[in-house]
Amino acid sequence: MAKFWFVSAPLFSHTDWGGFLKTAKVLAAQGHEILWVSEAPLENTIRAAGLAFAAIAKTGWLWPPPPAPDVSKMHPQEAVMLRYRRALDTWLSEDLVAEGVQSLLDLAAQIGKPDALVIDPFLSAAAFAAEKLNVPMIVCGWTAQNTLDETSLFPVQRNLSSDSQQRIQRLCDQFSLEGTNFSQGTAPSIQSSRLHIAYFTPDWYQAEAGTILSQTQFVGGSPEIPQDAPPDWLTDIPEHKPLALITLGTTFTGDLGFFSWSAQAAARHGLTPIVVMGWNPITPEKKAELKRALPGGSRLLNFAPFAHVLPRCKLMIHHGGMGTTHYAIVHGVPQIVVPHAADQRIQARRVAQAKIGLNLTAHDVRQGMLPEGVKALLEAAWIRDNAQQLAQRMAALGGPEKAAELILRAIS
Repeated sequence: MAKFWFVSAPLFSHTDWGGFLKTAKVLAAQGHEILWVSEAPLENTIRAAGLAFAAIAKTGWLWPPPPAPDVSKMHPQEAVMLRYRRALDTWLSEDLVAEGVQSLLDLAAQIGKPDALVIDPFLSAAAFAAEKLNVPMIVCGWTAQNTLDETSLFPVQRNLSSDSQQRIQRLCDQFSLEGTNFSQGTAPSIQSSRLHIAYFTPDWYQAEAGTILSQTQFVGGSPEIPQDAPPDWLTDIPEHKPLALITLGTTFTGDLGFFSWSAQAAARHGLTPIVVMGWNPITPEKKAELKRALPGGSRLLNFAPFAHVLPRCKLMIHHGGMGTTHYAIVHGVPQIVVPHAADQRIQARRVAQAKIGLNLTAHDVRQGMLPEGVKALLEAAWIRDNAQQLAQRMAALGGPEKAAELILRAIS
């Protein structure tokens, strides 16, 4: 039996990517030794999933990010540069990444190194540590792609590309590494030569056709079959009433206007809004204000079991987190995506390209386009058909069970 470390940033969303944590559970059920490695805030989540957990001091992921400055008075190019640099800092702040590498090396010195590291696709400290430990690295949740031609980049992107290359080189020098777990050239990213697992279908990446490398394997996914009873608040809603699930995941939950506007749009077209706002604290006054803004019959929750709720949903309105998008897809539910940051914009674009929903900007929402979007999706039977057909293609690929099989094959 093999010994794996699954390494992630200390955020719940980084255990997902469409099936990352589920893959670890499949391997554990097969008798392999699984240790999830992250910072302490993730421990309860991982242990609740039945897996062993090791807390390290730092994973190299910058969270929370420093407060965003007011960009409204900046030159547009300067504001764009700032956004790109802040995104780069989250996964490639040199001092923090160096601490993460050392934390992983210290753990290996203490308990012995694993047979392989299976990692969060943006955890650069784990990529450096895998090379230093001389163990295979497997990336879950992101494709391996050809690096971009520098001539195709905007000037601001070229500047950031050069910056990221220099950061990686300095970290390589610090730990006497060659950077074998990073793509070379323009716009470097974490890249395994062995295996990248994508929890979607090949056609989900139609915009990147021709750029995805052969070590990428597509495993799709299927809806979870609930092992528990549905919550009372859900069974209290009559079965004939269609639902709309509205969420911003676990990170961007401070956008209370999104919740109220989405719920009003859904209720206007006959859906019962299920508003899931996560656990990020808001003041009692703000929560009371949000409750007053929701239409009658809405449910306002910190958490909802998607496996119970989504089979009853006609629509999902969300931020475009990869795990959230994946849940909607495997359940065949049309989506409206309002991206808030980072890769959410990519998911939103792909939802529109796959013709399973709409990609709306925050500006669109403020301009009152949500009710029109909800109406359009509910009236478009072909959108529902597309969503259901994509769900069937996802299920046919094997999901986390196939991912586990591919991981074992990659290290054999």
